Amino acid sequence: MISVKSAKEIEVMKRACEIAAGALVAAEKALRPGMSTWELDKVIHDYIVSKGARPSSLGYGGFPASACISVNSELIHGIPSKKKIIREGDIVSVDVTAEIDGYNGDNAYTFKVGEVSEEAQRLLQTTEEALYEGIKMAVAGNRIGDISNAVQTYCESRGYFIVEKFIGHGIGHEMHEAPDVPNFGKPGRGPRLVPGMTICIEPMVNQSCAQVRIMPDRWTVVEGNGNLSAHYEHTVAITDGEPLILTKSSLHHPK
Repeated sequence: MISVKSAKEIEVMKRACEIAAGALVAAEKALRPGMSTWELDKVIHDYIVSKGARPSSLGYGGFPASACISVNSELIHGIPSKKKIIREGDIVSVDVTAEIDGYNGDNAYTFKVGEVSEEAQRLLQTTEEALYEGIKMAVAGNRIGDISNAVQTYCESRGYFIVEKFIGHGIGHEMHEAPDVPNFGKPGRGPRLVPGMTICIEPMVNQSCAQVRIMPDRWTVVEGNGNLSAHYEHTVAITDGEPLILTKSSLHHPK
């Protein structure tokens, strides 16, 4: 069942979303070549806890960290490690969910570490722009498929590949709620959007193929050919008017 939130509930959710967004800003400020992904995770954990919130990912399904941190060919669910060192030229996807007062906020951003390749820059730009193409369709009266198709069309028109195995989702009391929000599909299909719905739109895009591999740690998802991947995400509320981005921060620069 799809949960439709009241205006009061969305106000409470805003706090969780602000903390999740702030954690990404804290990650950007701390990110530097030579640090481990474990160190970056600790920055995120400490930020969330300092705000009186809880990192939703910690312990979720047995996940051992407060954020998913995925480097280069790793698409999502990378487990932070003291052995995984961030290098100049890397791209680093950070996915953070925070919970406070019984509600969750979820967002992700793929960071550049210093100067990156033109290929990486173009992939990141396309994936972030696809996020906002999807958000444009998140208006009452449209359907989930309108969001899905907008993301897919934008990415594929630029030569990239949508990962179908992993998708966006509803959010609220739980980190993952109905409805599913795929990054692929046909317009006019799926549940109709109504004011009060809160969803996570999150393009997950590969450079050279739609396939992925799950590593032996049973969490880390990598691009099927070992090339680059990117991931961006916002929590969005459906309103009577324009979509409301609950995780908006200084990081994002929609075209």
